[in-house]
Formats: sequence, C-alpha cells, structure tokens
Amino acid sequence: MQSVAVAAGVSPMTVSNAFRYPERVQDETRLRVLKVAAELGYVPNHAAGNLASGQSRVIGAVIPSIKNSSFYNYVRGMQDQVAADGYQLILKLADSLSQEASAIRTFVGLRVAGIVLVGDEHETDARTLLRKTGVPVVESWVHENPFDMAVGYSTTDATRAMVALLIEQGYRRIGFVGYEGDVSHRFTERVPVFREMLEKAGLDSHRIFLVDQADGFGAGPKALDGLCRIDAGLDAIVCPTDIVAAGVLFECGRRGWKVPERLAVAGWGDYEIASEITPGLTTIQPHTYEMGQRAMSLIIERAAGRGEQGTTIDTGFHIVKRAST
Repeated sequence: MQSVAVAAGVSPMTVSNAFRYPERVQDETRLRVLKVAAELGYVPNHAAGNLASGQSRVIGAVIPSIKNSSFYNYVRGMQDQVAADGYQLILKLADSLSQEASAIRTFVGLRVAGIVLVGDEHETDARTLLRKTGVPVVESWVHENPFDMAVGYSTTDATRAMVALLIEQGYRRIGFVGYEGDVSHRFTERVPVFREMLEKAGLDSHRIFLVDQADGFGAGPKALDGLCRIDAGLDAIVCPTDIVAAGVLFECGRRGWKVPERLAVAGWGDYEIASEITPGLTTIQPHTYEMGQRAMSLIIERAAGRGEQGTTIDTGFHIVKRAST
C-alpha cells in the first residue's frame, strides 16, 4: 500500500479508501490509484484488513440455482448494493439443504460480516451453528417469522391476485401447475390458496397437476397434457414459473391452439422470456432487484451496529398483464 501511495502521490489512507470506500475519493484520484495498483500488482489484503479493524467487509450469499433467471436481478441487486457500500460479495450455489449447510460452514469459517439465504428451510445443524456464532442472517423470499432477518413477499397474496385476475376475466375452468417432490414451501403453499380462491368463487378446484422442477420448458407440455386429461375443457392455466408457462405456450403452438382464445396462460417471475415470447406472458413480478439490495442493506446496517433481529421487509410484487390472458 505504501508503494502504491508513493507512486500515485497520495497517502496510504487514500489508497485504502480507493478500494474500500471509493465514494470518498475523487474520481481522478481513484482512477490514478487503481492504475498504479494494477501496474504494481497490488491487491488489498482483506484478511489483514479484517484483523486490523475487527470487522469483515465480505458478505456471503447462497442461491439455489443460476438457471432461474429471477435470481439474476436478485444477485445484481446484491452486487450493486455491496459495491456502493464498500463491501464484497461471495456467492455459493446450493441445490440441497446439505449443500446450503456446507456453504454456511464455509462462510462462518471465513468470518463474513453476514450471510444471506434463500427461503427459511435449513438443516438443524446449520441453524444451530448460525445461532451459536451470532452471525447476522437474512432469509430472502421470506416475509414473516424470520430466523434472524428477512426480506421478501407473500407468495400466497400473489397467488390470490393472479387467480382473482383470471376469474375477473371470465375464466371458469382454471388449472394449476405445481412442483412434485421435496420443494420449498414458497411453491407448495400456493396450492391451498388456489383451491380457496376457486371454491370461494363457486368454481371447481380439482384441476391441479404436479411436474418435476428439473424439467424446465419440458414441464409445460407435460402439465398441459395432464390437466387436459383431468378436464378437456380447461380454459386457463397458472404455472409455477415463466419457464413452465413458456413451455405451455410452445405446446399450444404445436397443437394449433390460440392463446388466450382457447387457453389463457399465466406465469410467475417475469423472466426475460415473458416479454419476448408471443403472445406476451401475463405473470407475477416479484421485486427481486430490490430484494437483493435490501438483503445486503440489512447485513450492512447490522455490521454498523444498527438494525435489529426480527426485522422483516416486504418488497412486494405486482402482476404484469400481457396478451396471454
């Protein structure tokens, strides 16, 4: 750091701020410091900095998938927020609770400032470790009863809103696609709400078909075939993600069915494909970018001695109405 400072004609503190708190350094000076640092091969020693300050400026986050495009904006929100506050983000993928527990142990070993998880289902040993170490934890996609802190939205409210929209538009033989097997309850909790909404409207609620979460676009044709076997007069379908909904639209095209004249299709997530496919897909848009930002902010506030356990932030959702319904 001293060598970079001398070569750039600044103080060692300015070099430190250029990397840790870039907003505190004038752009011209910061760029000069970064240029000199690159020429000299200087990289800040975060471990040493953490020891000196007694505080980590690294946050760990676990995500269950990178195939699901709703996580792209979520991660982008996290990344933008930590960059603005002079922190660093480390991501680990976990397709199972055991992999999540392994990631948690890694982050605890790295003495991160906090950990962000998706959902509120965790292994007992992982919960025990987090409780004993006291590391700040944010559960995302969670809107109540957090382990420590939470940021998310109500999937049950979103389900109600989507089903209500279809009923208001005159659809009466509505089908629902869910996921089979051991999946997060942010998916399973939608089914009873679907039944409740239809029964309240005096409609049959038996048109439910479960698919494998790993099937991707291929789940769409399977779901449509399964629901049509239950009711050949099916007139609308609610899918668990836009990927499954897009698969349904592809299958409708193969069958020569017009959408929404023969079948209305609704998705979930507002992925990029939802606006680009023809017809455009009506879908639920969670505010995932904001969710990522607020998750990081909760950790950073806690690291600064502010913020409280039990804090929950509802980032909400809205329905994007397009031509598929």
